[in-house]
Amino acid sequence: MVMEAFFDATGKGQADPLVLTQLNVTKAIRDSIQLNFGECGIAASLGSLQVKYVNPITKLCVIRVSREDHQKVWAAITMVRSIGKIPVSFNLRDVSGSIRACKKAALECEEAKFEYLKLAAGDRITPKFLETMESCFDKIKGLES
Repeated sequence: MVMEAFFDATGKGQADPLVLTQLNVTKAIRDSIQLNFGECGIAASLGSLQVKYVNPITKLCVIRVSREDHQKVWAAITMVRSIGKIPVSFNLRDVSGSIRACKKAALECEEAKFEYLKLAAGDRITPKFLETMESCFDKIKGLES
């Protein structure tokens, strides 16, 4: 699954309230599975659940899960309301039967978002930002099962 995270920073006074990582996304999904499907739900899903890729800039995630458990995990992801103390919601961008197809969909989305960010930032774009995005592109291009 290719998921996109949206943060609600209203009232917090922060433009980028949280650095999205594989660890905090995985924890949020596991907590939601346990809350909504109980111990049996979490036990059944843990063997196949992996957050394979997270881009902290574009907030895009690639999540791998078995075909048998994908609907349960997808439902649990849609019920995630916060990561840490920051309100968040997830949007499904693509679901596919292979990591290769998800990688392709994620890369297309990343490139479009990167172009938008470059246009929005204009001359305020920093070399560090460009380096970080190139690093993310390299990471997703190297993504395999």
